[in-house]
Amino acid sequence: MTIRMDRESVDEPASPAEVEDALRWLATRKDGEPLRFFREAIKEPASEPATVLRALVAPTGSLIAEPAESRVFALWGLIVDEIGAVGNSRRRYTLMAAFRVPPAPGGTVWKATLGDRFRQLVLVPGVFGEPPPTTATPMHQAWRRALETLAARLAEKLVLLEGPDWRPYIDLGRAAGDVTDEHVAWRARPASKGAQPMFVERLLITAVMRRRTVWRRLTERHVVACEDGVDGYVVQARNGWHHNPEGLLVTALWACRVVTSPGVRPGVRGVVRLRFRQPHRKGQPYAFVSEALDERLEEKHEWVNVDVDHHGIAPGGLTIQLTFDQNCLPEACWWYAEQLEFERRCRPPDGDPHLLPVEDGFVRHTFLDGCHPRESYGIAFKWPS
Repeated sequence: MTIRMDRESVDEPASPAEVEDALRWLATRKDGEPLRFFREAIKEPASEPATVLRALVAPTGSLIAEPAESRVFALWGLIVDEIGAVGNSRRRYTLMAAFRVPPAPGGTVWKATLGDRFRQLVLVPGVFGEPPPTTATPMHQAWRRALETLAARLAEKLVLLEGPDWRPYIDLGRAAGDVTDEHVAWRARPASKGAQPMFVERLLITAVMRRRTVWRRLTERHVVACEDGVDGYVVQARNGWHHNPEGLLVTALWACRVVTSPGVRPGVRGVVRLRFRQPHRKGQPYAFVSEALDERLEEKHEWVNVDVDHHGIAPGGLTIQLTFDQNCLPEACWWYAEQLEFERRCRPPDGDPHLLPVEDGFVRHTFLDGCHPRESYGIAFKWPS
């Protein structure tokens, strides 16, 4: 493959090692954010960033008809997208700190040195252990593996992307620091290019348990369209089961209806498309209610989970409440945020603020922090042996 850049050609794609060297140089800069160095590398071919970052910026030369600024955002969008796709929460946070992907924890801004940015991650609850570490050693350990993985993924993508393939990343790069809706002051991490185009201002989930099964899950959503023409929402009801989700029946209760649409098979349970009364313009709010039923009461569910497959949930906007069967109470219940599946199974120790009392069979938790795209939030429970 030949990639044009400033009338020169690169006959061989960059290796993962070359991409890793460029990323490490970028992460250790104390005098500016990545976008600054991308601009310098693309607009000033004789500069130091142009030489050091060539493995990253050269492939954007296939955007022949686009201005230099679009190439800058395309590369940034690709990096942000790949960081957001990292499944391990420790590695993802260290990559966010290394490349200053907003927002910084604690409502602050990212600091200048890589070490100081890693120390800021102590403010992220639970990710690096409880109590939080007293040094940045866990962050540096996660960084080494995360950098290698990110470099390999980027090297693979940079070979495949040509011309129009870059365009979704241009939009993602432009939006990386901002929430798309003007009503929201909180800054979410950027959503993926396949995210549902809406921001959730209020999400109330009421789950009614029968035995150990989430029998009925009622969901009320207050959303804001992030682009023009938003006319529906794809529901994926998931309750911490071990069987196929096609066993659930999803119905529309208010201000929406169940329809068939491309990519969603007619009659599929657990995954349906809800159609709104009319298409909505960007920034226009809408509220609707749906319900999921699971009548297979032999199932033992372990959590009620929310996958953020859209542009985020406002701070304080997500509330989950459960009513347990009085004849079948869990021995422990806790809320979790941004954890892998195996992590959310671990009961917090006594006295941990994540634990929720279940004596009366009713549990409720409101997530005070905003909920980011591509993350999971929920309430988990442990049943008696």
